[in-house]
Amino acid sequence: MRDAVIVEAVRTPVGKRNGGLSGVHPTDLSAHVLATLVARAGVDPALVEDVIWGCVGQVGEQTFDIARNAALGAGFPETVTGVTVDRQCGSSQQAVHFAAAGVVAGQYDVVIAGGVESMSRVPMGTSLMGQIPFGERYLARYNNVFPDQGIGAELIAAKWGFSRTQCDEFSIGSHEKAAAAQDDGRFDAQIAPVTLADGTVISKDEGIRRGGTVEGLANLKTVFKKVEEGGVITAANSSQISDGSAALLIMTSEKAAELGLTPLARIHTAVLAGADPIMMLTAPIPATQKVLARSGLKLDDIGAFEVNEAFAPVPLAWLADIGADVKALNPNGGAIALGHPLGGSGARIMTTLVNHMRDNGIRYGLQTMCEGGGQANATILELL
Repeated sequence: MRDAVIVEAVRTPVGKRNGGLSGVHPTDLSAHVLATLVARAGVDPALVEDVIWGCVGQVGEQTFDIARNAALGAGFPETVTGVTVDRQCGSSQQAVHFAAAGVVAGQYDVVIAGGVESMSRVPMGTSLMGQIPFGERYLARYNNVFPDQGIGAELIAAKWGFSRTQCDEFSIGSHEKAAAAQDDGRFDAQIAPVTLADGTVISKDEGIRRGGTVEGLANLKTVFKKVEEGGVITAANSSQISDGSAALLIMTSEKAAELGLTPLARIHTAVLAGADPIMMLTAPIPATQKVLARSGLKLDDIGAFEVNEAFAPVPLAWLADIGADVKALNPNGGAIALGHPLGGSGARIMTTLVNHMRDNGIRYGLQTMCEGGGQANATILELL
C-alpha cells in the first residue's frame, strides 16, 4: 500500500511586518525555500512533479499562480508544474493534504507542498478590492453578519469564559517558549536564512518579544470590542502580521528508499472539519476529535500538539475541550510570538513540528489550524 512521507522540511525566518523580509518579492521568497529544500534533500528538481502552494492574498505580486512562478524562479525545469491553494490560514496545511493524497493515489511519486505570504507587500484584505465576498443567500442565512476573526475570538473568549489576564498570560508564555527555542538553537536546522540585496542575512524569527509582563500588556487597548463591553483581544494576544514561506518534500517511502533518502515522518492521518463561520475559529476542536477517531490513536498517544495561535482564546478553548497536556501544546511558541504569514503558516508549523518530533523522539504529533469560513485542517504525523 502506498504511503506519503516527508523527507525534508524547510522554512524562512518569519519576518515582522515591514521588517527584514518586506523587501523580498513573495515569489522570490518562495523560490528560495524551494531551491533550499531540494538542495538539502539532494534531490534533482526534475523529479518534482508538482508544487502545491498555499497563498491567501492572491492579488498583485501573489497572483498569476505564484506556485508555478516560484518553481521557475527556483530554477526548476520547465516541466515542473505548480498550483496555488486558498483555504485561508490553513492553505499550506491543505497543500500538504493534497500532496499526500496525490502520492497515496499514485498521481505523484515526488511532490512539494508549502506556501507563502508577504503581508507587508500584500496587506490582508487587499484581494477584496472593496467588495463583499458574500452573496445575498449567505448573508440571509447569517442575518447579514459579516464574519470577522477578531470578533470571533471575542465570542470564543465570552463563551468559554476566558479573562483578559488568561489571554495575556498565554501570550507571554508563547513568547517565552519561542525565545527559549531560539536561544537554544532549536529553529536553526529548519531555517533557510535569506540574504538581502545589500548582503544583510535574515536568519532569525523577528517577532519574538522578551521580558513581557501581564501588568505591561494590561495597558494595551482592546482592538475589536471595548473593555467595558467585555473585550479581551489586543495586539499582544493576537497572531502577528508577518512575512514568510515554508516547504516540505513529500513522496512514497518506496521512492525515498529508491533515492537513498531517509524519511522524517509519515503523514498518518489528514482530515477537515467545519463549524460556525461567524464564531469562525472553533473548528480545530472537532477537527482534532475527528483526526483522532479516524487514526485509531488516543489523545495520550500524541506527544506534541500544534494549534495555531490566531488569537489566544483559540488554543485555550481547544485545551479546555480536548483536555490535552498543556506542556505538549506549541512547545516552541506559536503565531503570537513567531508570527502568522497566512498562506505559509501551515507549512511553517509542520516544519517546526516535524523537527521537534525528530529532536525529541516523539512518535506522533498533531497539527490543527482555524481557518476563514469556520474550517480547520488536522494532521497527525508519525516519526520514522
